[in-house]
Amino acid sequence: SMTMASVGSAVQAACRKARDDALARAGSNDLEEAMERLGQVIEATADVAPGDETKRFSMHAFGAVFVEVAVDPDLGETRVRRMVGAYGAGRVVNPKIARSQCIGGMIGGIGMALMEHSVVDPRNGRVTNANLAEYAVPVHADAPPVMDVIFVDEHDPHVNPLGVKGLGEIALVGVAPAIANAIFHATGKRIRELPITPDKLL
Repeated sequence: SMTMASVGSAVQAACRKARDDALARAGSNDLEEAMERLGQVIEATADVAPGDETKRFSMHAFGAVFVEVAVDPDLGETRVRRMVGAYGAGRVVNPKIARSQCIGGMIGGIGMALMEHSVVDPRNGRVTNANLAEYAVPVHADAPPVMDVIFVDEHDPHVNPLGVKGLGEIALVGVAPAIANAIFHATGKRIRELPITPDKLL
């Protein structure tokens, strides 16, 4: 979740050093010297440490999730119809992978909100549904027909030289509250315990 924010700027600095070294080698006018360097491995190292900026500014990503649900009044079953997540995560290095990661986190949030629950035997403390046959997780059919991820275009010069923030858990954490609020608006029932199963809505 914070990998790129933690190491990305150091990788960028090392790559710039390696590039400068390669350009310096390629720019030699001496043919014999250039041939001698041909095939040599170029190595570069760099480090970047957070400065005092971390004490003065917030360094984390922020997000908001919006959902539309349909609740069956007879069965108490909840289906998520539409979901949109908007995230301010600084510079997004690979938007395609970041979007997929957010969609995965948002679908995981559906599981947290509506189905995932560990059942513990009070006699011995063992989890009784410790397998995928009995521990319910979202499947493809549980994903809403309409999902979208929006990245807020932001440049944060304080967070690190690359301008990257963490993007991982932020896609998950807002989903359950958004679903609970949507269920409240649909049914008038305020559920404050997860998962929100049909028995709590009937």
